[in-house]
Amino acid sequence: MTAQTFKLPDLGEGLTESEVLNWKIKVGEHVSLNQIIAEVETAKAVVELPSPFAGIVQKLHADEGQVVPVGGPLVTFDDKPVDLDGKGGAQPGAEAPGEKEGAAERTPTLVGYGAPAASGKRPARRGRGKTVAAEGSAAASAAAVPEAARATVARSTPPVRKLARDHGIDIAEVRGSGPDGLVLRRDIEALVSSPAAPAVESRPVAGEPAAVDGQRRVKISAMRRATANAMVQSAFTAPHATEFLTVDVTKSLELIDKLRARREFRDLKLNITSLTALVVSRLLLNFPSVNARWDGENDEIIQFADVNLGMAVASDRGLLVPVLKQAQNKPLTLLAAELTELIDHARAGSLTASQLTGGTFSITNVGVFGVDAGTPILPPGQTGILALGQVKPRPWEYRGEVALRHTSTLALSFDHRVVDGKEASELLAGIGAVLEDPGMMNFFL
Repeated sequence: MTAQTFKLPDLGEGLTESEVLNWKIKVGEHVSLNQIIAEVETAKAVVELPSPFAGIVQKLHADEGQVVPVGGPLVTFDDKPVDLDGKGGAQPGAEAPGEKEGAAERTPTLVGYGAPAASGKRPARRGRGKTVAAEGSAAASAAAVPEAARATVARSTPPVRKLARDHGIDIAEVRGSGPDGLVLRRDIEALVSSPAAPAVESRPVAGEPAAVDGQRRVKISAMRRATANAMVQSAFTAPHATEFLTVDVTKSLELIDKLRARREFRDLKLNITSLTALVVSRLLLNFPSVNARWDGENDEIIQFADVNLGMAVASDRGLLVPVLKQAQNKPLTLLAAELTELIDHARAGSLTASQLTGGTFSITNVGVFGVDAGTPILPPGQTGILALGQVKPRPWEYRGEVALRHTSTLALSFDHRVVDGKEASELLAGIGAVLEDPGMMNFFL
């Protein structure tokens, strides 16, 4: 077998680099075809990389925490054993035979095709230090793992790893209570809150400066950088306009309560957000100019046949907008189930690149943070986004009298190049009318 180098493939639209979160293999280990070799984090998701080759690992070209450009080398494989004792033969980190520095060939893999690296410069290194927490008591649901077991990195999701880092806990020393030893959030929280455990010391991450004069510099993550660039591009490219409407959603809440009592809805997370998603996906069929995007390069407005509904989700990694494809065709049961699944994956950091692209209209619920209203910024390439404010009781005119009703403020931002105020106002009024009286849905369809 000739030495073969696996290069970082293109993991999604417009992604130029990824950070190696953790390796699942080590030098000298035999790897089989399709075996998961690493977890990498892009600006959009955490991705598991399967090996496109079978062989013995000769070299890992990046450390955990290092940023690798698309097309940059990750792992070199060969069929010869590695001399780990330094008595001859291949050495870890040595250049493998047949490996050409700066080679630009595309390497086919199971997840895409590697592209040539943008430059020959060594990728910047991000600090990713490890600190060790004291062992918890036997009463805690997580306990220290024997030293011999630390050869395998503890399995967990990115939010849990972040929680552990924030509290100075080495997750490799935690025995998880989940399936196959998966470290869960409750395992970390148990260690932090255990009375027998010493107070957890707040420690800076290796490579990051300690607090000086009350200030601490936080490294910008790939995802935060991508979000910032997208928001700046949207805010200074599309002329935003926002309209507000406060509506009485008491009847919608009553409908949700009735539906929850039905057998087909009992195991679903049905709420005002999922009901609004249904209303929006149906009404947009009558407002194709809003379910569209501006194509200035071709001097066109592209109207979409499908409503691919983006749902803004606040996660430990930052703001994500997973997309529910063809939402207009889904009944409420399926829509609620798929939205719940997308939101859970977003918070766990396990979304795929395809689940984060292709949106045509978005919804964000700022009400979950106790906010009445906001001015949402359009995701790039979309013409409309609807923000839901918190649902709260307030005195309201009802049937000629003042009554205590549940209300919510809706805010619709739109690209004024594509949509005029008349169309946007009619869409917002239609959404509000259906949320005030769900029976009005038939009037708009």
